[in-house]
Amino acid sequence: MSDLSAYSGYEALRLRRQPHGILEIVMSGEGANKSGLATADERMHRELADIWRDVDRDPDTRVAVIRGEGKGFSAGGDLALVESMANDFDVRARVWREARDLVYNVINCGKPIVSAMHGPAVGAGLVAGLLADVSIAAKSARIIDGHTRLGVAAGDHAAIVWPLLCGMAKAKYYLMLCEPVSGEEAERIGLVSLAVDDHDLLPKAYEVAEKLARGSQTAIRWTKYALNNWLRMAGPTFDTSLALEFMGFAGPDVREGIQSLRERRPPDFPGGAPF
Repeated sequence: MSDLSAYSGYEALRLRRQPHGILEIVMSGEGANKSGLATADERMHRELADIWRDVDRDPDTRVAVIRGEGKGFSAGGDLALVESMANDFDVRARVWREARDLVYNVINCGKPIVSAMHGPAVGAGLVAGLLADVSIAAKSARIIDGHTRLGVAAGDHAAIVWPLLCGMAKAKYYLMLCEPVSGEEAERIGLVSLAVDDHDLLPKAYEVAEKLARGSQTAIRWTKYALNNWLRMAGPTFDTSLALEFMGFAGPDVREGIQSLRERRPPDFPGGAPF
């Protein structure tokens, strides 16, 4: 197998070469938080945005598989980073750019991406999980878009892909109410490609990845490119949702959202919005 020198700068993401040109991307939960889930702190957020450009340029990678380790796929954003975004315009602008790049870099990565989601799947990791070309979830996985619980609009990837995957009615229900979706239910409504028993998750992900790696690379990559024009057409919708999310980070609701999460209580948001 070829070396990983092109990825030497990554720390929050662990990279492993697998047979047949498969690159394994592991969101590490080591030291991220007490729950052992990969939290999108500053480094993780930046690396999740950047990795797809390097995968696209990597001549030794045919397929990427992204997964979490420990108790789940990914946790939500690091509260210290969220607080910095609420208090510091420069941080907010930088993270907005990374959030934009994460979505568009996944969409524009020429190599097929397979995700394997188990346990909680939240935050920036979920962006890659649901935008992956083949998304596979354990039946017991819990997919949660946590934005409105935090007090900001559902930006990230939600507006660009949830309505296309599961329809507008389901998208509004889950995104506005912040309701969790099990892996089994996610497959039923079309939010993920497949749901499998927990012990079959990684074997199935690698089975799919190997099939993709052994197929015609031009045919598969060009098929991905053409299909992702549906997502590119939704670019203005995504850009609007992301702008509204980050406008929310400058408002009062996010401060109550942060505090309620720290105190592990339901949020008590102030009254009506100014529009």
